[in-house]
Amino acid sequence: MRFAGACGEAAPLMDVRRLHNYAYCPRLFYYQWVERIFVENADTAAGSEAHRQVDKPTRLDTKEGIDIPEDVTVRSLRLTSETLGLAGVIDVVENGPEGCLILDYKRGSARRDETGELIPKAPDALQVAAYVLMAREHEIPVNGAAVYYAGDRRRVTVDLSDELLARVPALIAEARAVAGSGTCPPPLENDARCKYCSAYPVCLPGESRYWAGAVQESSNIQYPPVVDGDEGEVVVVQDARAYLSKHGDQIQITRDGELVSKHPFRQVRAVYLFGPVQMSAQLVQACLEEGKDISYFAPSGRFLGLLRGLPASGIDARLGQYSLFRENETCLGLAREIVRAKIHNQRVLLLRNGDASRAETDQLRTLRDSTAEAMDLTALLGLEGRAAAIYFNNFGSMIKDKKMAEFSFSQRNRRPPRDPINALLSLGYSILAKELAGVCHSVGLDPFFGFYHKPRYGRPALALDLMEEFRPLTVDSLAISLINRCEVAASDFLFSSQGCNLNEHGRRAFFQGWFRRLDDEITHPVFGYRMSYRRMYEVQARQLWRFLRGEAKTYTAFTTR
Repeated sequence: MRFAGACGEAAPLMDVRRLHNYAYCPRLFYYQWVERIFVENADTAAGSEAHRQVDKPTRLDTKEGIDIPEDVTVRSLRLTSETLGLAGVIDVVENGPEGCLILDYKRGSARRDETGELIPKAPDALQVAAYVLMAREHEIPVNGAAVYYAGDRRRVTVDLSDELLARVPALIAEARAVAGSGTCPPPLENDARCKYCSAYPVCLPGESRYWAGAVQESSNIQYPPVVDGDEGEVVVVQDARAYLSKHGDQIQITRDGELVSKHPFRQVRAVYLFGPVQMSAQLVQACLEEGKDISYFAPSGRFLGLLRGLPASGIDARLGQYSLFRENETCLGLAREIVRAKIHNQRVLLLRNGDASRAETDQLRTLRDSTAEAMDLTALLGLEGRAAAIYFNNFGSMIKDKKMAEFSFSQRNRRPPRDPINALLSLGYSILAKELAGVCHSVGLDPFFGFYHKPRYGRPALALDLMEEFRPLTVDSLAISLINRCEVAASDFLFSSQGCNLNEHGRRAFFQGWFRRLDDEITHPVFGYRMSYRRMYEVQARQLWRFLRGEAKTYTAFTTR
């Protein structure tokens, strides 16, 4: 039997690990095999460490078939099976006088039966059974199998019953049917396995059920979707004479041949380059392989582009995006929500920090509520513009020291900005657009096809759409904070015919404040848990991702109280 795909195309062999995923959770299987979505966390890293000693393959002559000599241990034996439609790597095959024993390494601990004896977990036993069937197909005389659990430091025997071995092809058929359905399975419900699953920040089981309307209560979400590595360092380089390269496990920055700084590669989350800064091809490839973004900016701070590896598959969401964003009603509904949230957050910022009159804040509230009645995007643009006029007319009132004439503010201007506050806002909006373009890319959405901002060459329209709800709370509040805390001064800005821009010292102060702001924790308005702004960006993008896949009824923008 040979598996076939659409139009007679041979279906790809399934990795045995994906079969393990399916036995553990069909939704995890769908993400990893169909959509190629993988998330690294402490558990997966620990699993990799547990496999480290068996990952080096044993030299073995396989030209005339696989013949393992007696009393020889083979590590990392790769096998394929056209009959089962599987491919995989067996961790260890030990050949003794009574035949071969297959050994699989797992982190964590085994289960205990009702008598207290250690037994393998069901997905682990099924994975080993699949290896046994593959090995026997290659005429390897298997007579036993076990799982080594690093947490217990013990081998646990797998009972190779007829029932277990028969379950393998049935499970493969189930998994392939789910993969071919084109529909992601629903999340598990209140299952403890979710807490330890690496895909939890993508799956968002409780949130997904709420967005889909399967549950009405939002207060029973058990775990905030924290991602390991969110706290990674961002390397910002502004010197045009700098050169970045990779040496061992470090990123080294030199200038004119002299070492300036070293950064542990594993701790770096992204690299920002301002101006014609050079990087080695080795470092670029390493960043692409490890999913570390390289962002390019003009010396003025204008975002030029983003270099990153291949995106998540995202076919379902992108097809939905290209289809739904051509529907006027869908675009209008989403646009109403983000403009509502933007005006709400602008009003909150003024109430917290400004001196706007009661009549003006009441007018902002009226404009916010009127977004629900906007009949088209033109009407919505009018409401947004009227709200922006009130907001920016009062923006200068949030500067606490009225004697700081160099930071006076009369109106929003750009391309180019003409004063320090507008320079801070323009740089901030550019960086925020970069952040959200990267988030869209990472979740499998097209950042250039939006629902409110019209697509235009080189314009990340969807990122600009998602920006609206976050502009006041991240960029605007950061600009006010930098000035009020005296973290930037008039000497940090350059004035020229090209407008007003921050100099190198000013950009350094800005980025210190920017990364501090991304790490600030805020409360989710629906689920009540706290997370950083950086993580909130992805949660909001995931919610839109769900909507475009048909897994959520609507999109709710982020607002604060």
